[in-house]
Amino acid sequence: MTKGGGQASAPRQAKPPRSAPAEPALPGLPARQAAARLLAAVVDAKTPLDGLTDDAHGHPHYLALEPRDRALCRAILRTALRFRGTIAHLIDARLERPLPPNASALHHVLHIGAAQILFLDVPDHAAVSLAVAQAKADPRARRFSGLVNAVLRGLSREKDSLLPQALAKRLDAPNWFRERLENAYGADKAGKILDMHRHEPPLDLTVRSEPEAWAEKLGAHPLPNGSLRLGRQGTAVPDLPGFSEGAWWVQDAAASFPVRLFGSAAGLRVADLCAAPGGKTAQLAAAGVYVTAVDASRSRLKRLAGNLARLGLSAEIVEADLLTWEPAEKFDAVLLDAPCSSTGTVRRHPDVPWTKGPADVEKLVALQRRLLDWAWRLLKPGGKLVFSNCSLLPEEGEALWREFLAQTPELTPDPIQGDEAPGIDGFVSAEGFLRTTPGDWRFESPSLSGLDGFFAARAVRRP
Repeated sequence: MTKGGGQASAPRQAKPPRSAPAEPALPGLPARQAAARLLAAVVDAKTPLDGLTDDAHGHPHYLALEPRDRALCRAILRTALRFRGTIAHLIDARLERPLPPNASALHHVLHIGAAQILFLDVPDHAAVSLAVAQAKADPRARRFSGLVNAVLRGLSREKDSLLPQALAKRLDAPNWFRERLENAYGADKAGKILDMHRHEPPLDLTVRSEPEAWAEKLGAHPLPNGSLRLGRQGTAVPDLPGFSEGAWWVQDAAASFPVRLFGSAAGLRVADLCAAPGGKTAQLAAAGVYVTAVDASRSRLKRLAGNLARLGLSAEIVEADLLTWEPAEKFDAVLLDAPCSSTGTVRRHPDVPWTKGPADVEKLVALQRRLLDWAWRLLKPGGKLVFSNCSLLPEEGEALWREFLAQTPELTPDPIQGDEAPGIDGFVSAEGFLRTTPGDWRFESPSLSGLDGFFAARAVRRP
């Protein structure tokens, strides 16, 4: 039995007749079925959500959907992942005993249904009916359709009283991630970061010129660093004013800081390593830098080239393994925005804490260290190295940089100053590191607040 007077408990293990009739197709059912399959791919197989929902190469069940159902599928998935801990807590509270260990398909059906009931603008009765139909259509979950009905109807009845209490527990992150945030930032700031992860991120734009004029045209909010911020809206990015003429590009405000740490670099030769999809390359090119954009991914470099073409900017584009690439000439400056755990972008990518873990972080730290050992060798004497990534974890930022400098006598630390670039005041540590978190920049509404978690540091190659 479910708690609260629900009808069915975990039913008997008897298998349904093989001749059981198929349930008739219901409007919206394919989107829910695809969402459950993709949720399984994220949680069970640790597959990144972006790849699963790519409109060209995504999961077959996603690609089979009509555009409207694809949008619904994405919304359900992002919500189910963003509030995964809260949803699991409320479902478990409705059960008298845990579900069988092999009932992962049932777990995903319940999570998809609960996400709609608790957080999305979907009529509760429709979410329940579609979840029951979804369970009946899945041989692995068919015998639990009564349980699905009872649990979700119970959530529908009691959500107004249960949901605020569950949200206050801040359960929407796996233990490994929550513990590392608390160790790094303390319980209070870690709580603010986790709270911001519950909100869809705003859209930040880096503009070529006339930010005040474009803020008015776009109805955008100017940010302290000069970026423009739009709240989440239904208009597709390519349909916004200024897109086709290349007046701006999408770039989180925090991601714009590393390039600013080079100061006035016009006329210099700068290597942008791990450059795709190209926001920082565009910044450098727009500043009059002779930039060489290097990345190992051909498909991502194609996207970078397309972005530069739209913006009317140019750069040398090199497809290469950074650990073996040897340019003909050294550079005046090098930007290494290294591959990382992406834990600073959980607000944009709510699958990250569920697809990565401590072992992944260790591998990425080792990769970043190898990349740093190669990157500084590309510098001329006196050249600047800026290292950055979008991780919130000190082992990928502060701790890694300290160890790297201690073992690299050819480099001299070049501490960042809080007044050397617009918007970075308040993000610079006593050691001269730049550190942003989603809990920073609190404005009038959560939907317009925060920014990605970023780390950046700087050094100079000794003469």
